[in-house]
Amino acid sequence: MEIIKLKPAFKDYIWGGTRLKEDFGFNSGFEKTAEAWMLSCHEAGMNTVEGGEFDGKTLGEVIDAVGEEKLCGKNCLKFPYFPVLIKFIDARDNLSVQVHPDDEYARRVENEFGKTEIWYVLDAKDGAELIYGFKDSISKEEFKDSIENGTLLDKLNRVKVKKGDLFFIEAGTVHAIGSGALIAEIQQNSNCTYRVYDYGRVGNDGKPRELHIKKALDVSKTEPPKYDIKPMGSPVKKDGYTEQLLTKCELFTVYKYDIDTAAELFADESSFNHILVLDGEGEIDGRRVKKGDSLFVPAGYGSYKISGRLEIITTKI
Repeated sequence: MEIIKLKPAFKDYIWGGTRLKEDFGFNSGFEKTAEAWMLSCHEAGMNTVEGGEFDGKTLGEVIDAVGEEKLCGKNCLKFPYFPVLIKFIDARDNLSVQVHPDDEYARRVENEFGKTEIWYVLDAKDGAELIYGFKDSISKEEFKDSIENGTLLDKLNRVKVKKGDLFFIEAGTVHAIGSGALIAEIQQNSNCTYRVYDYGRVGNDGKPRELHIKKALDVSKTEPPKYDIKPMGSPVKKDGYTEQLLTKCELFTVYKYDIDTAAELFADESSFNHILVLDGEGEIDGRRVKKGDSLFVPAGYGSYKISGRLEIITTKI
């Protein structure tokens, strides 16, 4: 099978900006665009294929036609759903303070799946912050009281961010992306989010956006984060490119490549490779690619050559 190019699905949440259009050239059809879903097989925003044998088909339709094991790989079979969702996020304004449930709670309560995710910071304005867990461990009762008396933000761990930071957001971690951050997010294939605090904002209907306090209290880990805000591995210089492990867990493995001339990568039968082009331009097996492109390399494709000057993130299961 050939490498598949995917069209993004876009979201116009109220906190979004214009950088996805300005930086990546995306034409979302929205005045402001909060998210571009770059690899998605979720009913809330499914990718479609651009060009080739499956032009115009959704990713879900391609999986049905080809077969999950053949297209996605053996590792995906252990999940009862397509395992990942990958996004670009442009936070012009602060996102709500929120938390995601784990698989057990989400399946029992929402008939959904849980959500562990990583954030890789692509860019950040001076002073940009992210909320990442709590400053100190507190009780659930103290958490509830802080929500009710308006002191929650005083309890949370605020982190100044810069390009290249990596956050591992385990399910149950209270978190928020702050104004001025441009993020690549790799997450479980779920859209299950519980808002805890939303700065008193109203939605497009003029009403305050819904909060989910009881469920958030159920699932939140009211403690400081366990992980450093840096990639798991250090950059490793190789012939023609630099490789860096961003994260590896039971859900996904993510690398960043800075390609100076060329790199040869490999997709075996265990998993597809997803390629997200962060910057630059070049070719993948003779196919032109540029900043903002999303490529799906089928499982079992074998070796493929990337040439040019590019920054990419690869994800596999």
